[in-house]
Amino acid sequence: MTKKERYDFVIRYFQGHMPDAETELVYDNPYQLLVAVILSAQCTDKRVNMTTPFIFEKYPDIPALSKASFDDLFPLIKSISYPNNKTRHLIGMAQKVLTGFNGQIPMTVPELITLPGVGRKTANVITSVIDQQPNMAVDTHVFRVSKRIGLVSRQLTTPLAVEKELIKNIKPELIHKAHHWLILHGRYVCTARAPKCPECGLQQACQYFQNALKKGDLSFS
Repeated sequence: MTKKERYDFVIRYFQGHMPDAETELVYDNPYQLLVAVILSAQCTDKRVNMTTPFIFEKYPDIPALSKASFDDLFPLIKSISYPNNKTRHLIGMAQKVLTGFNGQIPMTVPELITLPGVGRKTANVITSVIDQQPNMAVDTHVFRVSKRIGLVSRQLTTPLAVEKELIKNIKPELIHKAHHWLILHGRYVCTARAPKCPECGLQQACQYFQNALKKGDLSFS
């Protein structure tokens, strides 16, 4: 199977089986999504969704969050990973949005990454989810799944390299959705330690599965 054939197969599969894929983070507006994505680094969406309602109740918008003190905000997110850093990042982010962007969440990657706590991955999430821009956020799931399937070379060692390869081979209008396809597939099927290959619909296109068949290594099943 050529690379183009592999991409075509994978995209057709997800379009048929996961046509409405979207983030599992719960949010109502760009501000809430930005807070949730900052909190989600090295943390599960489930834990973030349990935490954000209390934050949004006390700090419903950028101006409110910009006035938060560390001691007031920290107790609300202490169950999240790296709560000290994330508390500072959230307050700093809100203050920068207020003073540098007139209180409006910017919607370009270069602008977003100037905010505390916002790296390229977070900026790609915000712009692709809110504005459906053709930006591919590469988290651990996307990094792992795209390599296992064979969408990108296993020799690629950085999220940025994987991002560029995926963007080069996926139609721009599908990139924002492909991000969720790969994340959800990695979260529920192509898991890190025990991929659920027997129930996966991508077997025909997946290099990982095909190599296991050739070696007679079906221990994962």
